[in-house]
Amino acid sequence: MSEDPVQEQAPASDVPQDADAVDAPEAPEAPEAPFDDPDTHRFECRSCGFVFDPAEGIKKLAIEPGTPFSALDPLSFRCPVCRSQTKAFKDIGPRNKPSGFEENLGYGLGVNQLTPGQKNVLIFGGFALAIAFFLSLYSLR
Repeated sequence: MSEDPVQEQAPASDVPQDADAVDAPEAPEAPEAPFDDPDTHRFECRSCGFVFDPAEGIKKLAIEPGTPFSALDPLSFRCPVCRSQTKAFKDIGPRNKPSGFEENLGYGLGVNQLTPGQKNVLIFGGFALAIAFFLSLYSLR
């Protein structure tokens, strides 16, 4: 009643032989890098800090959502806050990109890989939780 694992395997003649698959070892697939489209990058005005996000557009200037910064006319476009020209804007990357230098993203228990919005939720959520715990101490007698 002992089971022999060798007998349960399919014989070598039953396994289809592909010459290419046998000769070449399988190379590990490289992880695909996310496609970085410059039309989705946000631009920040260095004079006042206004951030132009192509996904939002600017209603005040009748710029539709989805309009990339490169499609704006450099002669007529001005910052809606301080009226600076397009030369005053700096590319700050896509919205969902983690902030900080690329070489530092591996440090900090994974917190450095969070986007700025996720960091805000973590920080202010921690504050709210701490306040809730502090207020719960009043219920003790």
